[in-house]
Amino acid sequence: MRLVSWNVNGLRACMGKGFMEFFHTVNADIVALQETKLQSHQIELELDGYEQYWHSAEKKGYSGTAVFTKQKPLSVSYDLPDMENLGFPNEGRVITLEFDEFYFVNCYTPNSQRELTRLEFRMDWEDEFRKYLTELDKKKPVIMCGDLNVAHEEIDLKNPKTNHNNAGFTDKERAKFSELMQSGFVDSFRYLYPDKRDCYSWWSYMANSRARNIGWRIDYFVVSERFKHRIEESSILPEVTGSDHCPVMLEIR
Repeated sequence: MRLVSWNVNGLRACMGKGFMEFFHTVNADIVALQETKLQSHQIELELDGYEQYWHSAEKKGYSGTAVFTKQKPLSVSYDLPDMENLGFPNEGRVITLEFDEFYFVNCYTPNSQRELTRLEFRMDWEDEFRKYLTELDKKKPVIMCGDLNVAHEEIDLKNPKTNHNNAGFTDKERAKFSELMQSGFVDSFRYLYPDKRDCYSWWSYMANSRARNIGWRIDYFVVSERFKHRIEESSILPEVTGSDHCPVMLEIR
C-alpha cells in the first residue's frame, strides 16, 4: 500500500498549484490532507475510485482535514472521544478510518503559536491524543500521519539552537512526542533513516527558505511498534510544491 500525507495550506489554493497532477501521478491507496481551510460544500473533487471523508473546522477558512481512500473503510470517526467535555473546540483536526488490519488516523496537531499562547492547550491535546492512539492500538495496529507541528530532535530542523523554545521546538512539545514513541509507536522515517540530515517537510515562505533548504521536519507517518516490520519505505517529497509543506509518503506491505 502507498499512503500519502500532505498539509496543503488551503486546498483551493493548492488546486491551482498542481494538486490534481500530483494526486493522479502518485496514485496512492490513501491520501490524507491537513489544513484544508474549507467546508466540504465549498469544493467538488472528482476523484474516481476514491471514497472521500471531510472534517471541517467550525471556524471558516481554518484548519480542517480530509482523507481519500481507494478501499472503503469498515468505519469512520471524527475528533477525539469526549471532545466537548474536554473543552476542545471543533477545529476539524482528526479523522480515523478503520480497516481490516489497522486503524488509519489523520491528524493536524494544534500549533502552540507565537509567544506560545496555546502551549498549555497543546499539552492537554497531546495527552488526550496519545491516550486515544494507545486505546486504538490495543485493538489493531495504528498508522497515524499528519502535520504534528513538532520537530522531534535537533536533526529535524536546520537551526535548532536559534529555534529552541520557539513553537514546534520547545522542550515540552518534543517530550510529548518522545512519550508517544515510548507508548509503543515508531517514527517511520527515523526508523529507516536514523541519521539522515537535511530532510525537511516545511519551509518558511520568508528569506527564500525552501530554495536554501532551511526547513523543519514536522510531517510524519507514525506506526505501531508491532507494525514496523511492514514498512517498505518512508519518504519525503520536497520536489512537490503547492504548499509551504511537501507531502510525505509511507509504503507498507
